Amino acid sequence: MSQSTALHADPLVWGHGPKVFEVFLEPTCPFSVRAFNKLDALLALVGEDKMTLKIRLQSQPWHMYSGLIVRYILAASTLPEGKAAAKKVLQAVADHREEFEFTDHSHGPNMDATPQQILERLQRYSGVDAQAPFLRAELQNEIKWHCKYSRQNGIHVSPTFITNGLVQLDIGSGDDIESWAQRILA
Repeated sequence: MSQSTALHADPLVWGHGPKVFEVFLEPTCPFSVRAFNKLDALLALVGEDKMTLKIRLQSQPWHMYSGLIVRYILAASTLPEGKAAAKKVLQAVADHREEFEFTDHSHGPNMDATPQQILERLQRYSGVDAQAPFLRAELQNEIKWHCKYSRQNGIHVSPTFITNGLVQLDIGSGDDIESWAQRILA
């Protein structure tokens, strides 16, 4: 990827139906992981022709490596595999969440982990090498977009869900996908 080539992040969007379900996730949050792990089944249940699923990344500072991990996911979305590469990184974080988090958000084994070591873990677990786009300064535009979009919608916690343009504070990661589907299709 040449530095002179414009950096394009593939939107984290699946499906093409009229009903829109947006999910704001912090990749290392256990509740976000629970929600993320249900999204493929939800899309299959509702149908790609009936719903559009949009993942929005909600970096949260109490998840100490949140910014670093969000940047790597978005860097992955700029690769030729686009959103599929980003999804692989999201799944790798979900599958190895504790290796990317601090105990009680303040201590534990990751106190000695460097940002470079975290990036190497992301690459090793996902099989996605997004190091080159990660270093591109203009990637911050995509990161800032996710942040601004969350703020404009009053998103503070993860996961948060928006169905058809309205924040749904009563939908949670512990809900079954059938109840999510019912809300989306209402």
